[in-house]
Order: sequence, then structure tokens, then C-alpha cells
Amino acid sequence: MADDRLIAALDVPTRTSAEQLVARLGDSVSYYKVGMELFYALGGGIVTWLKEREKKVFLDLKLHDIPNTVGNGLCSLLRLRPDILNVHTAGGLRMMKTASEALHSAAEAEGIPCPKLIGVTVLTSMDADDWAGLGHTGTIADAVLRRARLAQEAGLDGVVASPAETAEIRRVCGEDFLIVTPGIRPAGVSNDDQRRVMTPAGAIRAGASQLVVGRAIYAAADPRTAAEDVLKEMESV
Repeated sequence: MADDRLIAALDVPTRTSAEQLVARLGDSVSYYKVGMELFYALGGGIVTWLKEREKKVFLDLKLHDIPNTVGNGLCSLLRLRPDILNVHTAGGLRMMKTASEALHSAAEAEGIPCPKLIGVTVLTSMDADDWAGLGHTGTIADAVLRRARLAQEAGLDGVVASPAETAEIRRVCGEDFLIVTPGIRPAGVSNDDQRRVMTPAGAIRAGASQLVVGRAIYAAADPRTAAEDVLKEMESV
């Protein structure tokens, strides 16, 4: 049975490849992430297609701009009825607060449930050298925790963070704070461009609410079996 804690990433380039992957996964997956690659190629139609098939959607576009632009952008995306939207916490407290208020107001005006709004902290592809190269003097872990606190203060429902920081975010932000965790790599799967990674079981133990799994599923010889293996590992915790 599907488990909403698993979000399968549709990081594929075409409508055909997305439809084929969803068909192969069948009822083993109920939640999908639509990111920049697929959304920029196809627009909102792919989200609508998934929703028509009673799938849940995390629309992962990482909005980051001036507060008014981000707020208006989220309101435009609301018409697609995604279940989760996100912004980048690097936009700061005022941007996140404006975004949250705008989204909630628009959902209320439409008479529909408001999607969860979460903030990207620091990309899981970044390591300490990348971080220092941007001029930061503190650690990634310190920055992630600071940004998670800001997101909570701004009224966001949670954050996107690597499994390496999940336990501390859970401790500081509480049990009701949503932590969506990419950088998930089952045993035997290459890390590719991810740096701060963990197994599915490890991430759940650390306090992750939901796991985003990409290559380990879509690049597998049998995506459904790969998804079911992740689900079994999650359920073993």
C-alpha cells in the first residue's frame, strides 16, 4: 500500500516519461514531486494530470524573489491545487511571511484547503567547501537551523532539509513542524550530486516527516520494486 511519507520525484524531461513512470509505480506511490525540469517543460498541465488521478503533488519550484512577487506567484500556483508548495528561506523572514499570508488569504477566498508551504533551507548538493565558497563562515548545520526557525516564525508549515539536520530541526521546531527530506539513498545506490545523504530508515529515525526519493526509484530497472523496497525500509522503523 502507498504511504504518503514517500514522495517520488518525477525528475524526468517529458510527459511521456512521466506518465510511464506513474503507470509503472501504480498504487505503490500516492505522492509525487514535480520540480523545475518537468514543470518548465510542460507547465501546470502535469500537476492537473496527477491530481485527476488522485495523486498528491509537491510542487517544488523554490520561489525566491521580492516578497510581493513570491506571494503573487504562489497565488497563481494555487489554481493547480498542489498539496505542498515551497519557497527558498534565503529570501528572508519578510518574504516568507508575505508568502504565507498571501497563500492563506487566496485559499480562503477560493474556499479551498491551503496547501502546505515549506521553505528550502540549504540544498542537499552542498557540502562544507561549497558553503565556504559562498563566503559563509558558520556551518551548514547552523544555517539550516537558523533558517528553519525563521520559517516557523514566518508561519510556514515546515522546511526542506537534508537528513543530516533533521534531528536538530525536530528538537527545536517541535513535532508538528513538517520536515521534507531529500538526499535519500537506499543501500547500494550512488549518491550522484547529493552530498548530505542518509538511508530511508535513518531519515525516519531522525524525525523526517516525508522523504523525497528520485534516482533510486526512477532510474531503477524496476521502479515499482525500488519504491516498495523504500516503503519496507521506512515501515521497519
